[in-house]
Amino acid sequence: MSFLVNVRNGLAAAGAVLALGVAPAIAAQAQPVPRYDAEAFYATTSFSLGNASGHVFNAETSHVLISSDETGVFNAYALDPATGERTALTGSQTDATFALSWFPADGRVLVTADQGGNELNHVYVRELDGTLRDLTPGDNVKASFSGWSADGSQFWLMTNERDPAAFDLYAYDSATYERELVFENATAFAPGPISPDGRYLALVRNRTSADSDIFLADLSQPGSEPVLITEHEGNIAYSAYTFTPDSAALVFATNEHGEFNQAWTHDLATGEKAPLIEADWDVMYVGYSPSGRYRVHAINDDGRTAVTMLDTQSGAPVELSGLPEGDLGGVRFSRDESMIALAVSSSTSPADIYVADLATGEVVRLTSALNPAMDEAHLVPAQVVRFDSFDGLEIPGILYVPHGADADNPVPAVVWVHGGPGGQSRAGYSPVIQHLVNHGYAVYAANNRGSSGYGKTFFHMDDRRHGEEDLRDIVAAGDWLREQDWVRADAVGVMGGSYGGFITAAALTFHPEAFDVGINIFGVTNWVRTLQSIPPWWESFREALYDEMGDPATDADRHYAISPLFHAHNIVRPMLVIQGANDPRVLQIESDELVEAARANGATVEYIVFPDEGHGFLRRENRITASNAYLEFLNTYLAGDGE
Repeated sequence: MSFLVNVRNGLAAAGAVLALGVAPAIAAQAQPVPRYDAEAFYATTSFSLGNASGHVFNAETSHVLISSDETGVFNAYALDPATGERTALTGSQTDATFALSWFPADGRVLVTADQGGNELNHVYVRELDGTLRDLTPGDNVKASFSGWSADGSQFWLMTNERDPAAFDLYAYDSATYERELVFENATAFAPGPISPDGRYLALVRNRTSADSDIFLADLSQPGSEPVLITEHEGNIAYSAYTFTPDSAALVFATNEHGEFNQAWTHDLATGEKAPLIEADWDVMYVGYSPSGRYRVHAINDDGRTAVTMLDTQSGAPVELSGLPEGDLGGVRFSRDESMIALAVSSSTSPADIYVADLATGEVVRLTSALNPAMDEAHLVPAQVVRFDSFDGLEIPGILYVPHGADADNPVPAVVWVHGGPGGQSRAGYSPVIQHLVNHGYAVYAANNRGSSGYGKTFFHMDDRRHGEEDLRDIVAAGDWLREQDWVRADAVGVMGGSYGGFITAAALTFHPEAFDVGINIFGVTNWVRTLQSIPPWWESFREALYDEMGDPATDADRHYAISPLFHAHNIVRPMLVIQGANDPRVLQIESDELVEAARANGATVEYIVFPDEGHGFLRRENRITASNAYLEFLNTYLAGDGE
């Protein structure tokens, strides 16, 4: 369960692994690496495939449905696998619009968009004439796409129009868009997948951050109560991955049998449970081709994604030729299972779209996400590095070191803090980080205790202790950086977004001499207000959130104690604050008040508010502005003399 999501253009791909506690060997370049401006890093293009529950290949298998921000704003596109040509399906110049699914039998498309980052997503149909029709209208409605029936006659949408705190399931007629309420979510479950035959809906109830249950709603019995299928004692976390293509079983996640999530099956007829996938890391997802011939699953392997596609007829993994090194993500099948579309990314390259012929294994690259004006060799591969924290606990992290940094040429450094709580920095392409590294800053993305991906014990180490040991891990990461001979000991800063912004502000507040500067990107600064004003659509995990963070009705004193706003008089180091005006998670007033309080104390504070963004920045021009602001601030107050 995650309260505050990671910065949207954050970390997401693969990296090499170093020996524990060993500083990286930094190889100097034969030629100086050119400096690229922020515009160059954002001239890269973000590509992503349509929704996993939808049809990414159209009926003729002639086009792939993708989202792209090549105009500066995300829109939906049809990608020709034969030529790589992209045709715009939507043309928003303001609100990010993301592709969901082709209709099964024609060229209509489902897409989704919110309004200026307010997270109130609506679902639209793009008609054959290019017009958009809002299928989920309303001023305060949040909606999502849940999939198609097997025969394509209807599709399912979730919407909270009846009750802002609960998402009900509606079946929409594919031809007329008439709809029927098929599940009223009276107790605010967290909705999960729907069986292909349309009979069962999986639901999750989060009791705490460590304990949850799965229920099954039988949609063929309107009004019937969902049935608990994970009776257990103690703290066990369950969640639903998918149903098998024959609708015979639910595939679900459980950490009952060890530190990590395993994939198990629940037979819908007998109730019997059986292991499906076990690994030494968390199983991230499980999916199937339409007939079930192929099964795809991913493992969160020490901050990178390891994907396996299995031919269930032969029992052998599918081998593809021509894929580059990197993380595979978003595998989507054509309906005849002859082709797949997938995304591949790495720490030095954004995700590109590929298609593969499953009969021959041949792979074709369809996009070039990296700015052609940039040389990928000038970017920096991510490395997994661990260090011992203040109490001896081993903390993993992702390290980016500028070319040419060594003991003779030490560089300033920044500790990057992920969102969450419970997020994970992963080794992958980040234009923000690569921009800083290209300009001479080492970046260490530390996965403090409480981060996901390293087992349930590590994950729960900061429950009801946020702003304490997890913060001390980040301070220890700064100390570790100073010990490296390739780092300037007088120039180590901290930055992060969302929960990472909170940790950044907390570091400047409660450990005012630990870092030389801090960059707080829409961070929580007043936990008392934040936990009392969470969006209503978080109701399904409110109890779990309060279990992890503390209930504001009983733990307000601790929330006050860890909130940087109420202790801003301690801030003495320069701080940059970045905020979206439409953020529903961290309200702008949080940043306004922190800036005012720190300035009243005489601290140097720079402040930027984007009027058309929410919790994370989706417009390219704003991301460029933010990246330039980070660099200019660090150049002035960390690497420079502060003038």
